[in-house]
Amino acid sequence: MLRIHFTGVDLARVRMAGRPDALWETILSFHRIRDRRDARLFGEWRTESRTRLNGETRLLGALIPSRGYFPDFLTPMEGQYGMDAGLDALRETRPQRLRAELALLTTEQEQPTRLREIADGQGPALARLASVLRAYHRAAVEPYWARIQAQVEAERAARGRAVLDGGADELLASLPPMLRWNPPVLECDYPVDRDVQLGGRGLLLQPSFFCRRTAVTLHDPGLSPVLVYPAQHASSPVGAEPSRARDGLRGLGKLVGHTRSVVLRAIGDGATTSELARRAGVSLASASQHACVMREAGLVTTLRHGNAVLHTVTPLGAALLKAGS
Repeated sequence: MLRIHFTGVDLARVRMAGRPDALWETILSFHRIRDRRDARLFGEWRTESRTRLNGETRLLGALIPSRGYFPDFLTPMEGQYGMDAGLDALRETRPQRLRAELALLTTEQEQPTRLREIADGQGPALARLASVLRAYHRAAVEPYWARIQAQVEAERAARGRAVLDGGADELLASLPPMLRWNPPVLECDYPVDRDVQLGGRGLLLQPSFFCRRTAVTLHDPGLSPVLVYPAQHASSPVGAEPSRARDGLRGLGKLVGHTRSVVLRAIGDGATTSELARRAGVSLASASQHACVMREAGLVTTLRHGNAVLHTVTPLGAALLKAGS
């Protein structure tokens, strides 16, 4: 069980990440690519990604076990600003930290040469690791980034509504079922028994596309607190981005017309079906039908929020709106 202890100051400093974190998505996707679970959702993605991999998994396999601890230096905070920023931070990791974190992974006697070189802080070894992470990211994550971004943005919109409804308390209570808010403690099913004292530092909530079943946090209590948790997924499987783009283009043909343009704009930063109907001046049934068509075209993502559904605009939908403005 993971228990995160909040003070009043921590509640005031809870915040949602503004975007997907490139390195967290990369590391967690490596967990997904090795298991056989969630085949309906990730099966096609696994098949597609594996065909693009060229040996990148060997070094990553030594650093990232199938379950349990992996080093914190693989997911620096700078990853939220993109892969380049994250890898720059990784390459600057101090040798003392590298040795300490890799010692938790394996004993020095068990470490293969490539890990001992990383633990020693050797520049070429860290450069090699950064290169491998980038290559893996390009093969397994980058081709699906628009989908990842849309899902995380939809999750962010849903949690933003919770904040508006009831502040940080409502936000923490609205998180996925594996997270349970029992004030002043946020509990989560976890592989080990652990308590995290925030101590006034606040908490960054980072929704993740590839995180599944349980949340993840950093091992080192001295690092800035972050909780990575599973973003709610739409029903369609991950994969076949090129074919989905063709499907989207066919779906765009359905969008020709003034009403759907108004409906797409009316979604704004997120809207339930009833709010969408009211903003666009259409019936509830019409708003639902228009949202369905736009979802099939890849312009809208729909997630359940309490007893309602919440529609948000995808990056493709936002680009279409921008082009039409």
